[in-house]
Amino acid sequence: MLTDVDLPAPGLLWTRWATLSATHVALGRAGWSIDDGGAGRDLQDGSWARFALLDGRRAVLYGHHAGHSAAGWDDAPADPLTGAPDWLPWDTLAPLAEGDRLGFVVWHESGRWSRVRYRGGRTDGMADLTDPVSSGERTVLALSRFGPRPAAERLLAAAVRTEVSAAHLGDLLTDPSPDLAAALATAARGGLVPGSAAPRIAPGRRPPMRRVRRLSQGEHDRLVWSAMQDSPELSRPAPPVTDELDTLVGWLQDRAPQADGRCSLLAYADATSFSAQPGEHPPDDRPDEERYTAFRRLTELVRALRRAESDPRYGRWLFLRVETSASGVQVERRYDSWPPWWHDDGVSGPWRTNLQEEMDARLPRYRPSWVPLLDPEVAFRPQ
Repeated sequence: MLTDVDLPAPGLLWTRWATLSATHVALGRAGWSIDDGGAGRDLQDGSWARFALLDGRRAVLYGHHAGHSAAGWDDAPADPLTGAPDWLPWDTLAPLAEGDRLGFVVWHESGRWSRVRYRGGRTDGMADLTDPVSSGERTVLALSRFGPRPAAERLLAAAVRTEVSAAHLGDLLTDPSPDLAAALATAARGGLVPGSAAPRIAPGRRPPMRRVRRLSQGEHDRLVWSAMQDSPELSRPAPPVTDELDTLVGWLQDRAPQADGRCSLLAYADATSFSAQPGEHPPDDRPDEERYTAFRRLTELVRALRRAESDPRYGRWLFLRVETSASGVQVERRYDSWPPWWHDDGVSGPWRTNLQEEMDARLPRYRPSWVPLLDPEVAFRPQ
């Protein structure tokens, strides 16, 4: 289902975008740009937008905001290309959508801007990215950062009439040495000077088949985690006796919160990540040590034990539980399953890419039944 979008007419949107691009080029600033493929905006946080004109009054605006996305990460994911017309630049858009790098697509046709309707009132960040060009006043305010407001108003008015000159740019830009030649070249590329025309892209063609996400990243994670919780442990030899275990046990006994040797460790580890949860008797922090000192040492000890107990055939454990007393220790390792004593908040858990790396390092017979769910293709359906 589609919905209308409140945006200026493509011609006005383009004029404002190109005007800002010309002033930014003059000052050597990134962020707004014009090239043969259209107009662009790029922010330092990775957010971006692209705007292109086609024949007639057709246009397309697409991008991704780092802080907002209705596609890929949210439950349930919205396909920004649902219901999109055949003439969009599909060769560009489809790969972006498949890679979760496309947060919004808006197109102009028959006098209106349209996009797919999002569920639950989600936002896509498009309004933030296009705010400086959403109205003439917003563009004048953005231009006024570089010089007098009257000069900004005159420059934008000249841009609307396709009459921008070096004088218009020079009146606005109070910087000691603006690059007016580069600014005027950008204005010409954007169709703002006499005799110039804005670039237009050719209509695209819808692919006969494409991959559409059916599970969000979070839904895919929870699918894997649920299967891990239902999975049994496979039969494998016991790990070797190591000094590293003795060292870890001694450290835990020394950190017993009641000074009676009783201490609990609940940990998850893979090749690149480590996390711990509090057990019944969590290790005690010392008042005279810096913050996170105990956690850093615990991380080192657990990783050392994991390396020492690893085997190239049946791999390395993922979850570890250690319960110490003054005279003994109980150790539980989970290689293939999510144990009931590890709290699941539905949000955080093992990364699928890390799990895949762990499973790839094992012989096939020691890979649990949930491993095929790690395949990224599980989250997609053909359309």
